[in-house]
Amino acid sequence: MKFFLCVIGMVMIVEGLPYFAFPDRMKEMIQVIAGQDSLKLRRFGFFLMLAGLGVVYVAMEAN
Repeated sequence: MKFFLCVIGMVMIVEGLPYFAFPDRMKEMIQVIAGQDSLKLRRFGFFLMLAGLGVVYVAMEAN
């Protein structure tokens, strides 16, 4: 459970950093994303999940 909470905390840091560092640019990016086709966003999200799964797999196998 401790490891899981650490991972969630790290995700929150990484997700929040662009909003803290570049708030105006993030507003622009949100508008661009809102204009994208839903299927395109779904595919991009799926690719990111697969990439994340690959990173976790490689990291766990390295031990």
